[in-house]
Amino acid sequence: MTTPFTNPITEDDIANYLANTPDFFERHAELLAAVQLNSPHSNRAVSLQERQAQMLREKIKMLEHRLMDMMRNGHDNMLLTDKLLQWACSLFLATDPLALPGEMATEIQDQFAVPQVGIKVWDVAPQFAQADFAQGVSDDAKLFASSLTEPFCGVNTGFEVVSWLADPQAAASLAILPLRSGPLGSTAPAFGLLVLASPDAQRFNSTMGTDLLARIAELASAALSQLR
Repeated sequence: MTTPFTNPITEDDIANYLANTPDFFERHAELLAAVQLNSPHSNRAVSLQERQAQMLREKIKMLEHRLMDMMRNGHDNMLLTDKLLQWACSLFLATDPLALPGEMATEIQDQFAVPQVGIKVWDVAPQFAQADFAQGVSDDAKLFASSLTEPFCGVNTGFEVVSWLADPQAAASLAILPLRSGPLGSTAPAFGLLVLASPDAQRFNSTMGTDLLARIAELASAALSQLR
């Protein structure tokens, strides 16, 4: 009388056995040709070798797509780096501090295709106190600027800074960059704000990376510090 198995063999047991017995198919080579699998691309059955070849081709195609994405991202990053460098050069070449904020805004629009740019600077030296860029900033806006330790990106929900733009109604999304001495993440009080706006509600969204914006804010802060 045979005794029934109390612990029947499972698929995991078989898989573990085959994984730990690499010479199994050497001793039973006929099984490789006999095993038939369903093809994911048709209703017909295919051999194990053919299925493995299909999986390998799919893996190669996936790796090719990843490589193309990496190359495309690298190219895009290089273009952004070039634009940032060109913009930084324009800041170095500026000779009139009074005209600097306006020139800075124009260059950002040109280099980074930003539809609208606004700049306000406060606590400036007396000779710049009457300039447009030093006027019309409330205490609340100054407190808001100092509370930002990184660029803010999101939809326009009625921020005061939108009123600094030439066409506030066309600002659907915003990037608000605090200007301060030292690194962007420092707790030093802000002395200005740089506002980028787009009619595209997704241009500046809350999930986007802000590394480039942070570099722009740091360069702008360094350039505009001569107004203080």
